[in-house]
Amino acid sequence: MSSIHSTAIVSSNAKIGKNVIIGPYCIVNSGVTIGDSCKLIANVFMDGNTTIGNNCIFYPFSSIGTNPQDLKYKGEKSSLIIGNNNTFREHVTINPGTKGGGLITKIGNNCLFMISCHVAHDCIIGDNVILVNNASLAGHVVIDNFAIIGALSGVHQFCRIGKHSMIGAMSGIDSDVIPYGTVVGNRAFLSGLNIIGLKRRGFNKSVIQDLKKAYGVLFVSNEGTISERIKEVSEDFNNNEPVMEIVEFLTQEKSRSICKPKNVS
Repeated sequence: MSSIHSTAIVSSNAKIGKNVIIGPYCIVNSGVTIGDSCKLIANVFMDGNTTIGNNCIFYPFSSIGTNPQDLKYKGEKSSLIIGNNNTFREHVTINPGTKGGGLITKIGNNCLFMISCHVAHDCIIGDNVILVNNASLAGHVVIDNFAIIGALSGVHQFCRIGKHSMIGAMSGIDSDVIPYGTVVGNRAFLSGLNIIGLKRRGFNKSVIQDLKKAYGVLFVSNEGTISERIKEVSEDFNNNEPVMEIVEFLTQEKSRSICKPKNVS
């Protein structure tokens, strides 16, 4: 059975799942759907066409589903979809999509959004992603599984952040970040591979060694063009799934350039 505090305002048109706790002074407007076993601690504001999965927790003053901060937004109906087992700390803000981005912002499962993070319109976020305190995403950003965005970092619109990547604190990201990469700085540069993260997540030594070799060919070697180096890596490491994920990332259609090491053209 759900519990709604006497000071909370919950629209009769909102859909509330089982065992939901809505604490003092929360506001849940029409159009919001909250899954089972979610908890709104206090002073949480939810609006718009927002759908939330199960077992999510929202800390005080988080603002979920309010209108996009995009001057082109004219009130068209758009969506925010949030998966299961996510945590939203104090003052987190998340906006739904816009017409220019498919009308949807989407967040996967098992993510952590620390204090004062912002997710703008039309962002797509995978599973097990962490945004550390005050990290901000502009519109249309795509973040793949297990990526970590460091504190006080900002990601430019239309950037892609690859899976298992690590963004150092206080970084300004205006280029795409390869899977398994680490970047740092303003404007950020590629500083290597996220070796510590890979070890923590159980990648074996041979896979990591091949990743290091492939990284060297792609981003350290000065031989040939980048297209030639991608072709070489594709042939030499075609049985290494993480390496081939980097290759696929590099060859996909993209809006931004690829984040590279310093002094690499």
